[in-house]
Amino acid sequence: MERLFATEKAGGRALYKLHAVTVFAGICLVLYYRATHVPAAGAGRAAWLGMLAAELWFGFYWVITQAVRWCPLRRRAFKDRLAARYGDRLPCVDILVCTADPESEPPSLVMATVLSLMAYNYPPEKLNVYLSDDGGSILTFYALWETSAFARRWLPFCRRYNIEPRSPAAYFAESDEPNDPRALEEWSFVKDLYDEMTERIDSAVKSGKVPEEIKVNHKGFSEWNTGGTSNDHQPIVQILIDGKDRGAVDNDGNVLPTLVYMAREKRPQYHHNFKAGAMNALIRVSSVISKSPIIMNVDCDMYSNNSDSIREALCFFLDEEMGHKIAFVQYPQNYNNITKNNIYGNSLNAINQVELAGMDTWGGPLYIGTGCFHRRETLCGRSFNKDYKEDWDQGIKTQQRIDQTEEKAKSLATCTYEHNTQWGNEIGLKYGCPVEDVITGLAIHCRGWESVYNNPPRAAFVGVAPTTMAQTILQHKRWSEGNFSIFLSKYCPFFFGHGKIRLPHQMGYCIYGLWAPNSLPTLYYVLIPSLGLLKGTPLFPEIMSPWITPFIYITVVKNIYSLYEALTSGDTLGGWWNGQRMWLVKRITSYLYGVIDNIRKLLGLSKMGFVVSPKVSDEDESKRYEQEIMEFGTSSPEYVIIATIALLNLVCLVGGLGQILTSGQNMLLNGLFLQVVLCGLLVIINIPIYEAMFLRKDRGRIPFSVTLASVGFVMMVLFVPIF
Repeated sequence: MERLFATEKAGGRALYKLHAVTVFAGICLVLYYRATHVPAAGAGRAAWLGMLAAELWFGFYWVITQAVRWCPLRRRAFKDRLAARYGDRLPCVDILVCTADPESEPPSLVMATVLSLMAYNYPPEKLNVYLSDDGGSILTFYALWETSAFARRWLPFCRRYNIEPRSPAAYFAESDEPNDPRALEEWSFVKDLYDEMTERIDSAVKSGKVPEEIKVNHKGFSEWNTGGTSNDHQPIVQILIDGKDRGAVDNDGNVLPTLVYMAREKRPQYHHNFKAGAMNALIRVSSVISKSPIIMNVDCDMYSNNSDSIREALCFFLDEEMGHKIAFVQYPQNYNNITKNNIYGNSLNAINQVELAGMDTWGGPLYIGTGCFHRRETLCGRSFNKDYKEDWDQGIKTQQRIDQTEEKAKSLATCTYEHNTQWGNEIGLKYGCPVEDVITGLAIHCRGWESVYNNPPRAAFVGVAPTTMAQTILQHKRWSEGNFSIFLSKYCPFFFGHGKIRLPHQMGYCIYGLWAPNSLPTLYYVLIPSLGLLKGTPLFPEIMSPWITPFIYITVVKNIYSLYEALTSGDTLGGWWNGQRMWLVKRITSYLYGVIDNIRKLLGLSKMGFVVSPKVSDEDESKRYEQEIMEFGTSSPEYVIIATIALLNLVCLVGGLGQILTSGQNMLLNGLFLQVVLCGLLVIINIPIYEAMFLRKDRGRIPFSVTLASVGFVMMVLFVPIF
């Protein structure tokens, strides 16, 4: 019987392995040189030993990253074979979407995502879409009520013209008017309906209330008659479209997918466990409304860009040879607002094209929290058993009265339901970590299951990337902090995964778990060699010494490969260069704060938090983003760090070169050559920072207070007797 998917190994691995072996040999030579050429006491000895420690860490981390580059896999799903074998005898799918704040995540954006998910090329009677509103906002409910009405027009339009993408916001922004007069008439009509709906939603959000004449149209609005706030309200479950109701049809008479609104109960005295708590409540609520064997979850800003994504995912679950082993199918995160040269390094191209595909070799990618299809049974704690047979026909076939079902579902979304249960531990998404998705996926892998990474030519999901420096730093702080907290906990992949998953798989997880501690050696490397240059203290071999060879070889070859990886993953040369800058920025800010916050939590000085990444920027910020001008604009400690490092390297380069030239020393022979090169590269890469500090006049420049603070810190560092 023909397989429903194919697995292919990435090409060029023999050449890559040769490259990796030579780099590893170079790292060993560098470390040997450091260990055998330690200066005498007082002659920069402490700085030298610090360089040894930093290079030892860099070498260790480089080895960790090789696990996912050794032999990446590519998967291809065969939807035609799935159709021929199963027809419409396909399992039901529950689609779970989470939103938390109508200000950070505008309801009109969320509704475009919901509409794209309702419009999959899949039997609508087998689709169930659930929206969790952790803000408990009547504005979000109103937006979903509007969406339920517009879907009756939108879904037939999508089917009739087989359009892509099926997010109306993305489709109308990307598509041109059709040439056919009849198609143009319907296109214009549907577009006008969508624009009017969006305007009504945005107006309600701006005013902060729903018009009274609208509230009488659905009983669900009465849930807000009792008052309440986003953090203090009763559980709310409203079935806006009941797919089992024969009267729930679109304008062409076709059945509509089930559409459900949920706001779990919130009370100040109960911890709600952030997104993980919302997801677990959705899993329970969906179990009494539809109970589909497949659960897909997606972030509220990640719309469906490929209407066949469900069918592609099922090619893996239903494959006769390997399907029984697969717990989840992970799609990559893609963004539609990345600038040409990826100004903030947010494209995630290397992660999507290389690292997740590399993890697929050893047992599957990690669960990244969005764009993922799960077996319901694995999310509910089932361990792998080779004899287990999935019941793909499971689901709730008959429906009670809607009000009875809603009341039953509400009882599963209360604050106290999980008390004295295994929810958040052995069942559902795990609690106690800002990146609940990663730790949940690790636990699933450790229960014997595998996962699959599917990256089709047409992206399955597309979302909105951060468009300012502050948003980027915040997002990576949360990711690095959460992943490092896993590494420091009982769920450390090397310990929790020992004997359960293979060592390269453990290493793959640790790539992200060790993002945060990378900050410390990076900070050391961008400070100490530059200060050594200013003080005339050499920290590298002399240019005529054979020991300089491994230093130069590693630097050149590693960066050439990094550039190759970026270009083959879809970046531009400028995008790669911007990525190098942001690699530095994230390490000295986001990752540093990730370390500090984890230390504070270990000492009991702070508790875990979860900050929603804003999905909106003002008009000026958006314009500068499109022009690829870095956005600062506010005073923050992170910007002080960035400005201080940039300014310090500029001072050290100018001062160091000045001393070399005035003293008549031969820079090529005195051991300072590599420090000049390193400091010079840091100055070049920080040119946009200097412009934001001294040249720019727009609102996105670095504030004068930040510049002043950085000048003060530079002067303070220069007077510290480091050497």
